[in-house]
Amino acid sequence: MGEPSKVLISLGGILDVTGEVVAMWILLAVVTAVCLIIKFTLKEKPGKFQNIIETGVEALDNFFMGLLGEKSRQYFTFLGSLFIFIIFSNYSGLIPGVGLTDYVKAPTASLSVTAGLGVLTFIFLQGAGLKKGVKHYFKRFISPIFIMLPLLVLDELIKPASLALRLFGNVFGEEMVTHQLYEIFPIGVPVVMMVLSLLFCSLQAMVYTMLVSIYLDEATETE
Repeated sequence: MGEPSKVLISLGGILDVTGEVVAMWILLAVVTAVCLIIKFTLKEKPGKFQNIIETGVEALDNFFMGLLGEKSRQYFTFLGSLFIFIIFSNYSGLIPGVGLTDYVKAPTASLSVTAGLGVLTFIFLQGAGLKKGVKHYFKRFISPIFIMLPLLVLDELIKPASLALRLFGNVFGEEMVTHQLYEIFPIGVPVVMMVLSLLFCSLQAMVYTMLVSIYLDEATETE
């Protein structure tokens, strides 16, 4: 097992900035910059870069449409942002040096980051359910019978934890395997693992957002 990222900045012991946090800040800055560039350079006749972005957005739209139907458009901003953050966080671990040093690691290889995503997802799901009405929100916890209330409440509380642990475990495990192989076979084998990770990283982002979409469908289901 590799060591956790070193604390780079400590603000009075209240806030510790680690390698995962630094990588997350860089990632958010890059994504924000790209979004601003796209916003201010949109053209009626798109160029290659705009075509790539539009193709990606369309693919995401079709993905969520297949899971949620027409109502996916209502929640596309959150779901799309979640997918983009996770997939780029996962892919950041493939950058040479990232994941193999104690100073910079993929954000999703940190339990604190995935736990934050889980809490954010939980809040989003509760808000989406409440938007359908308070009666609808509480009724789903006592359906089909009232005795199901404790189990359904427990299930709702477990969802963010299971999402966070699943994503963290998979990404952290992949980084550790690559790290150990690098130490044993510094040439060849780690490259094969990184190639496999290209598929693995996108798969983890798809699984996470697919589960969130399923939970969202349950929370907003109409009778």
